[in-house]
Order: sequence, then structure tokens, then C-alpha cells
Amino acid sequence: MLLLAAALWMGRSAWDHYMESAWTRDGRVKADVITISADVAGTVTEVLVHDNQLVQKGDVLFVVDKARYENALTQSKAMLASQQVEKGRRAQEAKRRAGLDSSIVSAESKETAEAAVGTASAQYQAAMAARELAELNLERTVVRAPVTGYVTNLNVHAGDFAAVGAAKLALIDANSFYVVGYFEETKLPLLKLNDKVEVHMMSGAAQLQGHIESIARGITDRDASLGRELLADVNPTFNWVRLAQRVPVRIHIDQKPDNLELVAGTTCTVVIHG
Repeated sequence: MLLLAAALWMGRSAWDHYMESAWTRDGRVKADVITISADVAGTVTEVLVHDNQLVQKGDVLFVVDKARYENALTQSKAMLASQQVEKGRRAQEAKRRAGLDSSIVSAESKETAEAAVGTASAQYQAAMAARELAELNLERTVVRAPVTGYVTNLNVHAGDFAAVGAAKLALIDANSFYVVGYFEETKLPLLKLNDKVEVHMMSGAAQLQGHIESIARGITDRDASLGRELLADVNPTFNWVRLAQRVPVRIHIDQKPDNLELVAGTTCTVVIHG
């Protein structure tokens, strides 16, 4: 009789632990991934990092065809100087005509000279904007790290052509690691914001401490789609055995062992202490 009672008690305890406790083995370590690309087009002349390297914010990652954009800046400066001279010449001409008697210079000629001053001024402003753009393009030939992080999936080499906006490498923000636990919908009533959390890494490393930062408010309905008439195309079949949907819960990491290096994508067990 005692053995039967002990077996029932152990069975009940196991049921409570696995079915009604707020924990999941389906956890993932994640981080913000920044896609790095060139803002100007050209041949890559230098690559100053290697794959999986830790870089600081502002460090140079790679350089794109700097000589071409230096030449473009020189041309824009020459055009600006030319327009400045033209603007001054037109202004002096208009001033000289304005001081002459009407019997010598017609009113129409004076108006034409004033209009020429306006045109020269506009062309000067356009040349100044072109110079500023050339300076910006030259600055953008040097691609720098926007945050402190780890270079990942390095896909750029000296001699490659860098197109504008084409991803060349990924940078994992070193200060953005967090954990996402995928909890069954039946366990959501047990979860509250700011609940304490223990995270056990699958690698066997020391556990992390954190708290629930947020709970997702929507997941994709795989059975919902649109028909040809843009009406809901509802699956006519229904499975009698329904699996509980898993909802992402974001965990903020409050404490991490100093010797633990987190890797985005690795798995873990998440235990909630509500």
C-alpha cells in the first residue's frame, strides 16, 4: 500500500513538474545583428578585420576605392571655385550697370544683369552642395563599425566590388544578448512581467539570471490563408489532438558569469520563478 501511494505521489509530482510548471527546454540565445554594407560603390581596396573578430565602435572594417572619390572631391572643389568667380563677375557687372544713366543702359539690360546674378548665385549654391556630397562620399568610403561587436560571416575581400546596399558582413552587437523562451500557451497564465528567470545553457555552463522583459502578442496562424477572391481560406480538416502553440517570451539577462561567452542561436532551458 505504501509503495502504491509513493508511486502515485511521484507520478503526480512528475505531472506537475512537466505539465504545470513555468519552464521550457525550448530556449534560444539571441542578439541584435547589424548588416554592414557599403554606402558608396567601388572596388574594395582594404579589409582590416577577420572573421569572428571583436571590434570596437568606430573601428575601420573595410575601405572602398578611396582614390576615385578623392578625385571627385577635387573636381567638385574646382567647379565651386569657378562658380564663385562667375558669381562675383555677374555681381560686379550688375552693380556697374545699375550705376549708369538710363540714357546709356536700358532698364531691360539692368534687369537682365540682375537675373544673371540670381542664376550665378543658384549655380554657386549647387556647386557647394556638390562639394559637400563629394566630401560625404569620400568619408563613406571608409566603412566603420556602428557598434562594439563581433564580425560574423565576413564576405568581403580586397578586390571585390562593393555595390551600394549589398550586405558584406554581419556585426553582432556585443551588448545586445538576450534569451527567448518559447512557452506553451497553456503555461502563459503562469508568466508575469519582471518574474525572475533562471537560464541553464545546454553546454552545461553556469546558469544565467534574468527577468521576463516582454511576452509576444501574436504568432502566425499557419491554417489561415487567402483564396483567389481574397477571402479567408479555412482548412476544412480539424485534428482531434491539438498541440499547444508556443509563444515567444523575451528574457532580459541580469547577471552572466564573467567567463561565459554567449553565442547567438545556442539553446537553453528557461525556468520561471513567479
